[in-house]
Amino acid sequence: MLLLLLGIVILHIAALVLLFVSTIVNAWATGSASSSDLWKNCSTTNGGYHCDPANTGEWIQAVQALMILSIIFSFISLFLFFCQLFTLQKGGRFFLTGVFQILASLFVMSGAVIYTVMSPKWVPETEAFGWAYILAWVAFPLALISGLIYVILRKRE
Repeated sequence: MLLLLLGIVILHIAALVLLFVSTIVNAWATGSASSSDLWKNCSTTNGGYHCDPANTGEWIQAVQALMILSIIFSFISLFLFFCQLFTLQKGGRFFLTGVFQILASLFVMSGAVIYTVMSPKWVPETEAFGWAYILAWVAFPLALISGLIYVILRKRE
């Protein structure tokens, strides 16, 4: 049972780290002389590095909000898991923890879908989706799987 709990916590922390890194790193879209993320558009021209803030529309603000919400809900879920681990009655399920983690996964999925659909209007055509964007998509199934495991998991003594 201890190994199962350790595995679940490691899975949860891995998803949380992926969410955190994908939200703050400047690599959602990358090109040879430019890169874009949720917060700014940066490019190298004539030996200089220039960044523009990401205030081009409501959709990027929605993606920013959804990614931040996914981090917050995932962190709350981890906190709730440790609280429920010590206070939940024998045979009880970790429903609240699972619901928060599933919501975090749905938030990151929604943010990534919005970015996928709307980024061609903001990101230059010479750029491709970057590794931070891929991390967000990898974090989605990890968070969803850990949330489902929490819902199924029963506490034993």
